[in-house]
Amino acid sequence: MITAWFPLCVGAALACWPAPPNRLQAVIEPPTTIRVPDVWRVVRWLFPTALAGLVAGIGGAIAAGMLTLAWRQEWRAHRRAGAELAMAAHTATALRTMVAELRSGAHPVTAAEAAADVVPALANDLRSLATAARLDSEPRAPALPELAAAWSLGKRYGLPMADVLDATRRDAEASLAFARRMRAKLAGPRASAAVLTGLPVLCLLLGQAMGAAPLTVLTGSTPGQLLLIAGSGLLWAGTAWCRALTGRTRIR
Repeated sequence: MITAWFPLCVGAALACWPAPPNRLQAVIEPPTTIRVPDVWRVVRWLFPTALAGLVAGIGGAIAAGMLTLAWRQEWRAHRRAGAELAMAAHTATALRTMVAELRSGAHPVTAAEAAADVVPALANDLRSLATAARLDSEPRAPALPELAAAWSLGKRYGLPMADVLDATRRDAEASLAFARRMRAKLAGPRASAAVLTGLPVLCLLLGQAMGAAPLTVLTGSTPGQLLLIAGSGLLWAGTAWCRALTGRTRIR
């Protein structure tokens, strides 16, 4: 199995070999520079696959690749959910600050600038809103679509800005509270899914400790390699299915 790993790597490298650019591409396209963090990111994700290929053959490399993909997808989903929750909390804080400033008689420009000082993560969008209010133009805030829509609504129909933003704040806080409750309720199913995903690995370790030698069967024979690939594929499909079931709730 190890002897077939080298020609496979050579074939993959030849298939990915870039073609030389022609004269038009050399003139139009700027030269691409490869940064060290990008190279390290690729090496970090490919290292388990290469190591498993050297130890367990082609089947081990494919299995390690699928398990690494599953881990990366879970990690990215966790980061995305945390970022969405943090953004919702920042939005609620910014709206709360602006409503308090407007209730105290401050101008919308001053209220937006005060919220920018309180919430540095949204400072650019809040200052953009302040600039739009100062120039009497259409507000644009990609990170704060609800706030921009409420701002435009109040400006278009002459509604009290404090009341419009206060209604938006209540909606944002209700969505944030709902998302936090759902995340707390889904913590148990996600933990159960993680435990069930790790059970096959634990069973392999227990079988190896008992002398059954399952690793030798999986890495030293063709049926074992096929079973290793099939099991890793089922683990990846299971994590994807659990992620699809528990990730349907989104913050509005």
